[in-house]
Amino acid sequence: MNRSLHPSTARAATLAAAFFVCWTPASVVHAQAAVTAAAPACETPTFLEPARLSGLWQLSLWPENGTVERPVSTGAVLFERHPEYEGSVRGRIKRTDTGNDREGLLSGDVVDGEVNFDESADGVALDAVWIGEPAACGQELRGTRRPADGRPADAPVLNFLLKKAPGWR
Repeated sequence: MNRSLHPSTARAATLAAAFFVCWTPASVVHAQAAVTAAAPACETPTFLEPARLSGLWQLSLWPENGTVERPVSTGAVLFERHPEYEGSVRGRIKRTDTGNDREGLLSGDVVDGEVNFDESADGVALDAVWIGEPAACGQELRGTRRPADGRPADAPVLNFLLKKAPGWR
């Protein structure tokens, strides 16, 4: 029995075969590269709501004349929504220091493109003020940590980098 395909079915089969022959892994890579190249870069937000700030952040601190690659202190901050101030976060900070680890609280927000955090070892007295800006699409916070007014004059001014830990997007 000789069966021939309907002309429209035969044409569709020919087009499908041509598609699969032309759709090689190399053409997939080229198509993906074109989409990637066309995708706009993300914008760094000027406001980060508590949900975006919440989570684990990796911390590096280095002197004003140093580099992030040679930190004098490293650690982490775990932020949660602030229980008293809507739009803000509060978190536990733990970092290395000369001789001992330091722990405390860090609280604040990111508004109008500026990071503003207050650090306190005991939750009452202000020890340091962190001022900076979001970077890397909001996955990093960068700036300067300065001793609070009334703190020892020999306390160093440090640059900071907070990077959102993988899995906490």
